[in-house]
Amino acid sequence: MLNSQVLVKVPASTANLGPGFDTLGMALSLYAWIEMEAADGETAIELYGDGLEGIPTDKTNLIYKVAQLVFEEAGVQIPELRIAMYSDIPLTRGLGSSASAIVGALVAANALAGSPLSEDKLFQMASALEGHPDNVGASLFGGIVVSAWDGVRAEKVRIAPHRNLEVLVAIPSFQLSTEKARHALPSKLEMKDAVYNVASSSLLVAAFASGQLELIPFAMRDKLHQPYRAPLVPGMSEILEQATSRGALGAALSGAGPTLLTLVDRGSSRKAELEAFLLQTLEKHGIQARTMWLSPALNGPELSIVGRGHSGSFMERVKGEVKA
Repeated sequence: MLNSQVLVKVPASTANLGPGFDTLGMALSLYAWIEMEAADGETAIELYGDGLEGIPTDKTNLIYKVAQLVFEEAGVQIPELRIAMYSDIPLTRGLGSSASAIVGALVAANALAGSPLSEDKLFQMASALEGHPDNVGASLFGGIVVSAWDGVRAEKVRIAPHRNLEVLVAIPSFQLSTEKARHALPSKLEMKDAVYNVASSSLLVAAFASGQLELIPFAMRDKLHQPYRAPLVPGMSEILEQATSRGALGAALSGAGPTLLTLVDRGSSRKAELEAFLLQTLEKHGIQARTMWLSPALNGPELSIVGRGHSGSFMERVKGEVKA
C-alpha cells in the first residue's frame, strides 16, 4: 500500500574518528529533513535554508535519483515526485551531508512505497551508493557504527555512545571535496603504519564498547590518512597534536574534512579553553571557522507519515526543531 506523504529527519555523521578509516562512524545531533510525495504534475524539488545553492532541482537531484532506485527495487512506479528538503548539515565539510541525503531519500522513498525493503537492504544500497558504509551506517542506525564493506556486502555493529561523550566541532568557512581529500592519500603505505592503525582502531572500538573513555587519547591516533590531508587544512596538525592537552579526549579530522572534531567528557571544566584553542589556532593560520557543541545522535531516521490535505507548510512542520 502506497503512502500519501512522508517526512524523514536524518542525523549528520562523522567518519573515521581518527584511525578507523572508512570503517568507524558516529551519528551527530545535526539534522536534515526530507519530505516526499507523489506529484500530481511534473517533479518539483524545493530546497530551504542556506548553503544549498547549486544543488539541482530537477531529476538529476541525488534525492530524486536515489528514490527511483528504491522504486525500481520495490517494483513500483512513481516517476513524478514533490520533494522538499531543509538541512542544518553544512555541505562538503566532512559531516556526512551526502550520506544523510542518501539515507533520507532511501527511507522516505521506501516508506512512500509502503516499506517493502528491509533496513538491511537500505544499508546495502546506501553503502554501494556512498562507496563506503561509515557515514551512511551512522545516519541509518544512530550511535557509533563499526562497519566493513567488501564491495558486495556491508556488515556493521552498533555501539551505544557513553552518556558522558560530547562532541565539539570546528567548521572552517571553506569547502573541501571528498575527491580532493582522497587524492591527497598515498597509493602505498609502510607495514608499520598499517599495523599502527589496526591497533589504534581496535583499541578505540574497545574503548567505546567498554565505556573506557580514558583510553580515547591513546587510541584516537592515526598514520593512515590525517598526516597526508593536514596540508589541506592549515592548523590541523597543531590541533591534532595539542587538543588533548587543552581538554579534549581526542581529536580528528571529521571524514574528509575540513571540519575538525574533538571528543570531550561532558563534565569537563575545560570546554571554553578547548573551544578558544580551536578557533585561535585556525585563525592564526588564516582560517575563519565556527564551533558547534553536539551530542552523539542515538537514533537513526525519524519517519512521519501524513495524509494529503494537512495544514501548514513544510518549514512549519520542521521549524520547531531547526537550530537557530
